[in-house]
Amino acid sequence: MRRLGTKVAALLLAGAGLTLAVPGTLGTASAAGSRTAAAAGCTAGWGSLPKVSTETDYKPLRDIRTGRHACYDRMVLDVLGPDAHGPIGYRVGYVEAMHQDGSGDVVPVGGGAILDVRVAAPAYDPRTGQATYDGRARQPLPDVDLSGYRTFQDTRFGGSFEGVSQVALGVRGRLPFRVFQWGNHLVVDVAHSWRGFR
Repeated sequence: MRRLGTKVAALLLAGAGLTLAVPGTLGTASAAGSRTAAAAGCTAGWGSLPKVSTETDYKPLRDIRTGRHACYDRMVLDVLGPDAHGPIGYRVGYVEAMHQDGSGDVVPVGGGAILDVRVAAPAYDPRTGQATYDGRARQPLPDVDLSGYRTFQDTRFGGSFEGVSQVALGVRGRLPFRVFQWGNHLVVDVAHSWRGFR
């Protein structure tokens, strides 16, 4: 069963892309003191093409949270498991519309562009079927308030299908972004503008 799930997720997550592993803080940026540190990590290796990693350990999704930084907005997907072990598979890329996995239904998402975030971490424990994340299909992410964000404008949870959870992130436009794993966290950063990126 696990082998079949691995193959299915690899197909769902497959595609051209670049994985960028860059260390950084996961919390929200504080005022001016952290702006200099945040800006230093915002100048290279970003772009608007899909980012993909197919290696995964299939740990359940636990939480999704967001934070504001000096030159980007950040979304962090937490999975259950030890902090420093086990790869998290993903495919993150811009789409014209969010099509919910399984049904194919279009889910309305606000913003000038939509990032489709797929992570090989189901919102339930595969052994017991018990929910590990309380997001509801087609609804905004629970406990995520985007008031005051410069880039993020909307979120929608697509649900979990075949071991992959889907999240839509509505942003201002097709801005540069990066994706990296930090322990048991998958981090998606979207720049406030194209200035300083290449």
